[in-house]
Amino acid sequence: MDGNGRWAKRRGLPRTEGHTAGENNLAEVVRVCATRNVGWLTVFGFSTENWVRPPAEVKHILSLHKRLFGRIEELNANNIRIQWIGRPFDEPGSKTPAFIQRAIQQAIDDTAHNTGMVLTVAFDYGSRAELLRAAQHARAQQHSGLDITSQEITNNLYSPELPPVDVVVRTSGESRISNFLLWQIMGSKVYFTERTWPDFDAHEIDNALKLVHAN
Repeated sequence: MDGNGRWAKRRGLPRTEGHTAGENNLAEVVRVCATRNVGWLTVFGFSTENWVRPPAEVKHILSLHKRLFGRIEELNANNIRIQWIGRPFDEPGSKTPAFIQRAIQQAIDDTAHNTGMVLTVAFDYGSRAELLRAAQHARAQQHSGLDITSQEITNNLYSPELPPVDVVVRTSGESRISNFLLWQIMGSKVYFTERTWPDFDAHEIDNALKLVHAN
């Protein structure tokens, strides 16, 4: 969800205002995707590399994630089930604060009964860290001495039930692949747009979804 800072800069606002606008727009994007019968929506909220940002900015982003995971009434009204992927809380290297851990778990518990779209939020997430952990776990489970298979890697990802990605969306003119779902995006389409994330709207969503059905 790139471009929050650029959105704010163009308006002469602090970067934190851009992140607030981005979180508000995420709620709108979730609502739109639910009406488009999207089965799975996975968003890159906070990466393993983002902790090096200025402390005040990190604190603000954390407060927005707490608010995101707290939108239980709205999520339930739209029949949306929430999930999370990232470094497990009880493993070395995890940096997710306790209050965010509680918010994540509460959101998962309070939306577990929903049967509509699955919204997966990647927080303290990095695909390289995920793949390294998956390989280590697959190796530890090996007893035959045979080579690790791709299925064993898949089984040891943070969320093995995530389906292969149909389309990756890159906002704000970013024309590269980031450290996001590198295993899961093999063969997926990529939708590029110049719009910053706070300006990403229903029209953009529809354009991205067209790629899924394109030949």
